[in-house]
Amino acid sequence: MAVRWRFGISLLVFVVCSIYALPNAPGISDIPAGFLPSGKIALGLDLKGGIHLTIGVETDKAVTNSLVIAGQDLRRMGQEEKIVILRPRVVRGDSLEFMLPRTDDEQKLRYMLSEYFPQLVVGDPQRGEAGQLRYVARFTPDEVTRLETMALDQVLRTIRNRIDQFGVAEPDIRKDAGNHIQVQLPGISDPRRAVELLKQTAQLEFHLVRDDVDPNKPVPPTGVIILPLLEKPTVSGRENAEKRIALEKDIMLTGEDVADARPSFDKMNQAYIMLNFNSRGGRVFEQITDENVGKRMAIVLDGKVCSAPIIRERIGGGRASISGSFTTAEAQDLAIVLRAGSLPAPVTVLEERSVGPSLGQESIDSGVRAILVGAVGVVLFMAIYYGLSGVIAVVMLCFTMLMIVAGLTAFGATLTLPGIAGIVLTIGMAVDANVLIYERIREELRLGLTPFAAVKAGFERAVISITDSNITTIIAAIILYQFGTGPIRGFAVTLSLGIVASMFTATFVSRTIFEEWARRCGVRGLSI
Repeated sequence: MAVRWRFGISLLVFVVCSIYALPNAPGISDIPAGFLPSGKIALGLDLKGGIHLTIGVETDKAVTNSLVIAGQDLRRMGQEEKIVILRPRVVRGDSLEFMLPRTDDEQKLRYMLSEYFPQLVVGDPQRGEAGQLRYVARFTPDEVTRLETMALDQVLRTIRNRIDQFGVAEPDIRKDAGNHIQVQLPGISDPRRAVELLKQTAQLEFHLVRDDVDPNKPVPPTGVIILPLLEKPTVSGRENAEKRIALEKDIMLTGEDVADARPSFDKMNQAYIMLNFNSRGGRVFEQITDENVGKRMAIVLDGKVCSAPIIRERIGGGRASISGSFTTAEAQDLAIVLRAGSLPAPVTVLEERSVGPSLGQESIDSGVRAILVGAVGVVLFMAIYYGLSGVIAVVMLCFTMLMIVAGLTAFGATLTLPGIAGIVLTIGMAVDANVLIYERIREELRLGLTPFAAVKAGFERAVISITDSNITTIIAAIILYQFGTGPIRGFAVTLSLGIVASMFTATFVSRTIFEEWARRCGVRGLSI
């Protein structure tokens, strides 16, 4: 009964693995079959071709942006607590400066800072000529470390979201040492567009326009920045000369508060982007438009002013739009990066490598040749040295390969060139388990045991050694997967699948066949 039970499990595993592995066979995926999975083994960058990028993240800029937001929150909370806080601005990139005109509010300000802004270290105030107090605050070292780590994680998530929406299958995106991020995009058809999509910071900011300042002055006044203004092409199709516009340096609102962004078209069929703010952004945007009716608000994207409309009235509902001379593709890509989230810090492509599909095909051919040569050598050795038992080991090896292919397909793993090396290594390890079992059975037969008893004792005693060696190998594979890069992780995945599959076929399926064989055929029938 136990043998039949094991035969049933083995047959069930074989059927399930066959179903998952069949879509990878040539011509099978073209045949309509509703019961077959639609997925196939995804090929890595070294097999399919694509691009490899090393991206550097300027985490110090993320700290500066967080200081800007802290200054905005400080001013808004001061209004709620009836504390007048003037001109919160970032100086030298790492300090927040603000003014307290009424010294009577000093104690209330201190309480608010300690209660709601514990991440800020505020120095002693300096008294100005008019009696106002000038404060300078900085983030604590722990907060700076936290912000830099969070910025790196957010850049990683943002890049992954952009790539997912861009439609790249099986990207490999991970952190690297020194505030770097490694990106591998296999099988990409438009590498330049993908690189531009990743590089685009998508820093969205809202500033008030200073129409009283001449933007052509060589040195702008304190608290004013000069940025280029994007202009639509003329009717003749020629670009206008670049215009410049003066803005308040203080940021009124950022892209952090954008909940959604979608491309749309106006009555003239010109592409623009419709923005929806989250609850905080909608509230702040409504307050800004209410306090600045009649003024112009500039919408700044990556250091360039897209548009600067006049605020006619208070705008509620948490909606805004970005218009500009966008093509349809530009509007779609911009909506992707805004929807996926703006990068919290600028990024720079430090290294870019391309792998052609022809080189990938050469790698596949070389890997397949290595597998075939290794498999043929194993088949000949096992068949000659162990006879019919060696043939059973070869059949178990084929079953192991089937399970590996099914596992890679079912788990959505990516097959890389080191992954093929892992399959080659699995072939040797799978046969090694059979050799241990067969030699143990031979010893038991020489001691005079019956074939059935020798088979049972051989499997039971050899399994201990097989399990110990395979567990240590799996531990090593787990460590490689956890701390390795893309190709090394591919090797770890195939090696782990191969170990589990070979243990199942060698100690479970093979034992079932041998016990039934020994029971039916006796001493003369056991060829080992």
